[in-house]
Amino acid sequence: MPVVYGNCPVIVNTSFNVRGEPIVNTPEDAFNCFMGTDLDILVIENFILYKEDQPNNLYVDYKDKYELD
Repeated sequence: MPVVYGNCPVIVNTSFNVRGEPIVNTPEDAFNCFMGTDLDILVIENFILYKEDQPNNLYVDYKDKYELD
């Protein structure tokens, strides 16, 4: 969720990855992580991708792939 600082909305992300995988490093990594998590929107440069607009066959299920702490 964006944080509004004064009149400027800001998004802060400390890391972008699924536990057990390396931090996202490419647009392809970002898209795969986006499709396999509960993120609703992915912004890469001038592109805004909405999960609901993506084909279902691109969904990646990470939920059972890694053991949680």
